Amino acid sequence: MNTASTSIIDRFLCWWGANILRFPWTLILLTICLTAASLYYTINNLGINTNTAEMLSSDLPFQKNRLRIEKAFPQDAGVLILVVDAQTPEITSQAAAKLEQDLKQLSDNFTSVYTPTENDFFKQQALLFLNQKELDALATKLIDAQPFIGYLANHYSLEGLFEIIGTALKRTDKALPMNLEPLLLAVNDAINHQLKGQPYQVSWQNLLAANKLNTNSNRTLVLAKPILNFNEIMPAAHALNAARKVANKLMLNTPGLRIRMTGEVALEHEELESVGKGSITAGVVSLFLVLLSLWVGLRSFKLLFSAFIVLILGLILTAGFATVSISHLNLISIAFAILYIGLGVDFAIHICLHYRECRIQGMDNKQAISDSVHTVGFSLFLCALTTSLGFLAFIPTDYSGVSELGIISAGGMIIGLIISLTVLPALLTIFSIKKLKPIRSIVKLGVIAEIPFQYALQIRIMAVILAIASAAILSQLVFDSNPINLRDPHSESVSTIKELLASQTDSPFALSALAPSFAEAQKLANRLNNLASVHSTIFLGDLVAKNQDEKLETIDELDLILGDQLKNFNHVLSNTNPVKALVALNIALTEALKQQTTIVPRETLEQLQQNITLFQNQYKDSLNSSAKTLEKNILGLLPFTMNRLQTSLSATAYQLSDLPAYITRNWLSPAGQYKVLITPEFDQNKVENLKEFVAEVQTAAPQSSGLPVADQASGTAVVKAFIQAFSAAIIAIFLLLLFILKNIRNTLLVLGPLLLAGLLTGATNVLLNNNFNFANIIALPLLMGMGVDSSIHIFYRLESRLSSHKDLLQSSTARAVFFSSLTTLCSFSSLAFTSHLGTASMGLLLAVGIFFTLVCTLIVLPAFYGNRN
Repeated sequence: MNTASTSIIDRFLCWWGANILRFPWTLILLTICLTAASLYYTINNLGINTNTAEMLSSDLPFQKNRLRIEKAFPQDAGVLILVVDAQTPEITSQAAAKLEQDLKQLSDNFTSVYTPTENDFFKQQALLFLNQKELDALATKLIDAQPFIGYLANHYSLEGLFEIIGTALKRTDKALPMNLEPLLLAVNDAINHQLKGQPYQVSWQNLLAANKLNTNSNRTLVLAKPILNFNEIMPAAHALNAARKVANKLMLNTPGLRIRMTGEVALEHEELESVGKGSITAGVVSLFLVLLSLWVGLRSFKLLFSAFIVLILGLILTAGFATVSISHLNLISIAFAILYIGLGVDFAIHICLHYRECRIQGMDNKQAISDSVHTVGFSLFLCALTTSLGFLAFIPTDYSGVSELGIISAGGMIIGLIISLTVLPALLTIFSIKKLKPIRSIVKLGVIAEIPFQYALQIRIMAVILAIASAAILSQLVFDSNPINLRDPHSESVSTIKELLASQTDSPFALSALAPSFAEAQKLANRLNNLASVHSTIFLGDLVAKNQDEKLETIDELDLILGDQLKNFNHVLSNTNPVKALVALNIALTEALKQQTTIVPRETLEQLQQNITLFQNQYKDSLNSSAKTLEKNILGLLPFTMNRLQTSLSATAYQLSDLPAYITRNWLSPAGQYKVLITPEFDQNKVENLKEFVAEVQTAAPQSSGLPVADQASGTAVVKAFIQAFSAAIIAIFLLLLFILKNIRNTLLVLGPLLLAGLLTGATNVLLNNNFNFANIIALPLLMGMGVDSSIHIFYRLESRLSSHKDLLQSSTARAVFFSSLTTLCSFSSLAFTSHLGTASMGLLLAVGIFFTLVCTLIVLPAFYGNRN
């Protein structure tokens, strides 16, 4: 190729190879000083921006919608969800209140903390939110239980409870209109759990109020907005550690209580922990494998040391370039180190192996270095230029995280080239390696080395068939935009959010929309409620109970019947005799069994009596203290339930204007924007349900936003960015190669293996069900760079005619391509075995991609090149 451009570069490389050896020590010392300055500047000036929301352009429509809603209701953005659950609604409610109270004291870590279902207003007005049928059923149940409540109010002890049970068992059901069996089963469960040493308390809310006193389940969500420091790699660490400390203390003091943390903040925090988990061990293992592969490839400690030093120097200088050009790293651009290690070492390996080949052929040290720089230098220059162009193609995209990665990596390629053509020859000059023996491969290639040429036609046909088949399979390629699927499924935040995603009321994937007025909010809510994928909508108007007058009549009647009795449960259990109560109940059960009462099933009475006898025998040496514990387990939550019931019976009529500010501020912004919350009907763990929910809501309310909208829109933006970037990169590389090679066939020979490897990699990942995602898609620029570089090296080896084409696979160039790929594979081999699914998928993608890149470069390219005269 006697073109003007190659001649200029060749002459420069000849001059450089001759003159770079004159002052090796000076060059090395200057480079060390520059690297030290770069390291110092980087340490003191390179920032970290871990805000994932800023990695995509703020001009994208979904970003504008998100920012508008966050501006109106900043307390909803980036909240930590603390899921409080216990055996009973009472314990759950008490623990949630205590957790909220303790977190509010941590003002250095949280700006706001609140429990949506637990506040004074809802406690008082709880019964007004029942429909009339539900309220009537509850009233009937409470009125039936009035004799029981009245007697227990005056005899608040285990004796009092068992006395009225004994009275009911002796008579007909007229003595106790309420169904006695649930109460006896609850007592039996309390005894049974204590016998097994398990925590348990009887829920009187379940027994008497049928879960209608505000806390309607054993799960309550506490929402806390943490203070994040995006200058740290773990921005939520301080807040989450403080919350975990508070939660652990509560769980320690409350047996059976569980507090879990999830939400976007917790998920991202645990993701960073998951990625970093075992990173030191994995890093050491990867480093060992890299050095081992380099040793196998170079078979010289001095060559290995030289290549390693060049790699480290280039990495530090690239970090300095990142500091100067960008000033910070994000969670995507931090991968520049991965890309540099994978591609930067390629330069050093090619020079070292060619140098080795020259020395074995009898050249002296100076000649070998000059020949290596001159012969390999042009292909290295072209590799660096094409790869840099590929990275620079990411700059115009809307994915700013990758744009910054492109700038840093492009600069890194130029730095790697310069270091490899300057410092490496200087090191080789100083070390002056004298004893190098030919590398005898354990595997004799023999006939295998001739396959690309002997079976060229068959390989070409097979390559075309595989390309067509892969293109067909690629039609099934899926981009998984749900970041939850990338994370460790066993981590607390992931397992918890998956549990919540199955809920119709607590799903973190609920969406929000804004309306300019109350009337518009009501219209929007009505329109959304008609959608099949929507469970319900909530806006400010829904917080005003319907048909209040009719409900208040029922509530007032209940208050007249129960009000005075409910006030008598404000004292603690003291001066009681639970042992005597157990004996009395046992006697009553014996009598009831003799009389063959029909009030309660016989098996229930027999089981309860059996457990009482076991209890008395098992705790005979500590019966009094054990019976006291049992009394607390049975009656301990009764005062809380009675107090909650008393509060709910004080409900009053109210209007929209009567809602307290701590409620309205979550639904009406200072600027007068009304929030409409949209909850999903179906399990959002299923992709089809999630997509249907987002699509239907976005059609009816295009400006709605929420985590699933952001995830799906981000996925679309990322895919578009990569398609745009790769298309631009391929075109730019094609034009550059065409300009330099001046031949369309040669240009296609270089790019063809890259495209075929890409098709095969994508198709294989489809077959392996290894979907593209936010994590593994970062590996694509590395595979592109490796593919282009490897093709250029092999092509120039074929063009140079340094040896017979049939010796290609046994040449230093093929060996360099192989070991460069092997080094990259070893450096990231541990990724495929991490608990973080996104990182594991990246490791698998790299393994598949590197394999096909090698096959296409070493087998397919020579087959298409053919035997030229």
